[in-house]
Amino acid sequence: MFDWNDLKAFLAVARGGSTLAAAKTLKINQTTVARRIEALESALGLKLFERGQAGSRLTEAGEDLLAEAERMEVSAKAFANRAGAHQRGLAGTLKVTSTEILANLAITPALVGFRELYPDVKVELILGDLPLDLAAGEADVAIRAGQALTVSDLVARKLADFEFALYCSRDYAARRGLPATLEDLRQHDLIGGEGARLPLPGTRWLFDQLPGAVPAHTSNSMTNLNLAVKAGLGIAPIGCLLADLDPDLIQIWPPIPDLSASAWVVTRAELKDTPRVRAFIDFIVPHVATLRRTLEAQGAAMKAEKAATVVAFPRTA
Repeated sequence: MFDWNDLKAFLAVARGGSTLAAAKTLKINQTTVARRIEALESALGLKLFERGQAGSRLTEAGEDLLAEAERMEVSAKAFANRAGAHQRGLAGTLKVTSTEILANLAITPALVGFRELYPDVKVELILGDLPLDLAAGEADVAIRAGQALTVSDLVARKLADFEFALYCSRDYAARRGLPATLEDLRQHDLIGGEGARLPLPGTRWLFDQLPGAVPAHTSNSMTNLNLAVKAGLGIAPIGCLLADLDPDLIQIWPPIPDLSASAWVVTRAELKDTPRVRAFIDFIVPHVATLRRTLEAQGAAMKAEKAATVVAFPRTA
């Protein structure tokens, strides 16, 4: 079996055309280079170079083996880089949990840039509206949204604040009109959320304002709740950031102060200084801030366009 250092000498001589050029590249003396080539030829039982006054020229066998040696060089460098990443803590799997809406909006689009910076960190997304137990190790990092964080030993960093308002689709408004007052909502189809642990404070608020009202449609998914409104199934409180960008959705009244919510990136205290966790948090926070500013500007422009057409729908009394 040959020594890897002998193979490096083979590549250097093949590229430089002489043992002298290879010695300068490898920063060792010429005698050592020559000795390594002899050792490699002996181990392989092959002559790799024709030596002459003009330098060293690859033999037919040497030419044939050069490409394989170059592939081994690439693999060796990748091996060394990955080992170095592990030494720095910037390699391995990072389990990130989030709602599907936040993942689709902010996390997944950001992963291209994150992977370019940290190619040896594999982000494993775990999506769902119900929060995983970070303390129990079900995930390393969570992107959580709600009106408040529960008191715990977890470490949190705020990502953004969000507003919510009542929306319906253009199709629904054309068929049913728009409510003039909160009480008028009783005459409309309302969309509710199911599940005691499901973080849908908007739908709970809506039905708290209208005791006895029965939802015309229910969903246990935040993503599906938004789609139900867009499909024309009824009225529900949904996030303004995305709804204002949708030309098919109409904001019935201004944002509801009681429903303002925030998003946080959360991790366990013992993980907060782990290099791959710190790298992800430091990357995702400014990414979300920039994305939010962009979407808010686009949403404001779209909202202004839609405002002119909302007057065409009658307000029901």
